[in-house]
Amino acid sequence: MKNRQIQGLYLITDDSHGDQLQAKLVAALKGGTRIVQYRGKHRPEAEQQQDAQMIRTLCHRAGALFIVNDNPYLARDCQADGVHLGQQDMSIAEARNLLGPDKIIGTSNRSVEQAVASQNAGADYVAVGSIYPTGSKHDAVHIGLDVLRDIRRAVQIPLVAIGGIDRDRAGDVIDAGADAIALISAVMADPRPALAAREIALQFNRRAPVPRGRVLTVAGSDSGGGAGIQADLKTITLLGGYGMTVITALTAQNTCGVRGIYPVPPAFVGEQLVAVLEDLAPEVVKTGMLLDSAIVFLVAQALEDYGLLAVVDPVMVAKGGALLLREEATKACLDHLLPHTYLLTPNLPEAEELTGLKVHTEADMEKAARRLQQLGARNVLLKGGHLDGEAVDLLLDGETLHRLPEKRIATRNTHGTGCTSSAAIAALLAAGHPLPQAVKLAKEFITEAIRTAPDLGAGHGPVNHFTAAKYLLNKIEGQ
Repeated sequence: MKNRQIQGLYLITDDSHGDQLQAKLVAALKGGTRIVQYRGKHRPEAEQQQDAQMIRTLCHRAGALFIVNDNPYLARDCQADGVHLGQQDMSIAEARNLLGPDKIIGTSNRSVEQAVASQNAGADYVAVGSIYPTGSKHDAVHIGLDVLRDIRRAVQIPLVAIGGIDRDRAGDVIDAGADAIALISAVMADPRPALAAREIALQFNRRAPVPRGRVLTVAGSDSGGGAGIQADLKTITLLGGYGMTVITALTAQNTCGVRGIYPVPPAFVGEQLVAVLEDLAPEVVKTGMLLDSAIVFLVAQALEDYGLLAVVDPVMVAKGGALLLREEATKACLDHLLPHTYLLTPNLPEAEELTGLKVHTEADMEKAARRLQQLGARNVLLKGGHLDGEAVDLLLDGETLHRLPEKRIATRNTHGTGCTSSAAIAALLAAGHPLPQAVKLAKEFITEAIRTAPDLGAGHGPVNHFTAAKYLLNKIEGQ
């Protein structure tokens, strides 16, 4: 049973975090870290004992494992869950005698032969690397994915991959056979460790059975079925995820426009949030129509408390002109929601409202995206559907700008495109796709949904969620 616990995000500490260590670990555990390995060999022995006791408490509170690096005696004294041994450390048999039969013992390995020898000697898991070049060990041998695959075929115990792995490489490493990915700076050096941990931890869902990933949508209801909660649930479900809802408002609307809005009291929105978060453990939250500042505060607090990835679609005005976000709520979004936003997905009018900038060109879009990032959003997808010419979106992924052009489709059937697109990104993130890939696939999804729209109603008709999902899943499976 203990072998099965070595899976997911395996975080390694180092000596560089000092007084920030506890806060960073709390955030990383909130973001989905499953194993923490303590490296503190350069700290005084008394401080190592203090660190180890603190980390053990945090890990067990979060349901994570605590492993001590290199020092079986410290592992024994602080009642850690196990120890990680280098090739030059105490033997596995000696460590087993010291720690007992129920503790976890792992080893560092660079070859098939070393990994097989560790398994035969009684190791509970083998760590292999460095998979890629890494800044933490300049003398590390880079073994690459092919050796990782060879080791996977040769051993039956859990496999931990380490070395130079980041968000965009994690999926390839998992696909090559890693049960866990060991990281240091990719999480610990990030100013937002919870989000850094969550975006990598989610990628282990790529091997999960369907429904793959749990997505909560916080939005308004659309009686016409083309946007809002209804569009979100269709999208999440058809793309293979498990969808949950918190409804912020009821609307009476169809393809011709919104006839009425019935707000859900903020206290009941809060009850919905608590009920879902405490029991069903969503991994990604997608927000749409939040309506007022009290609801914005509730959502922002939940994101902080649970360390979830949030795809925030700042829904402000319906296609027919109905106001879907009250004026005071816009300021609340800027002040409270954006700092907890993983991906912000405004269209051009929404970007103008949030930034105060005029956005008429691609250069304007980039400027607005960077401004939104300065206001707190970790990443920004600025949708250029209101530009003339190509339907160009810009993704500001950290410091990297991705241009996503698509031929414009002449159609009136675009009701719910913003809701559907952001829900698709949320579902794809939850299914284990890293951000750039999730955004690119969602762009293809919404383009196909518009292209094959069923032409319902007398106004702006809904898009074709079913056909678009079928198209995209076939493409993903064929890759």
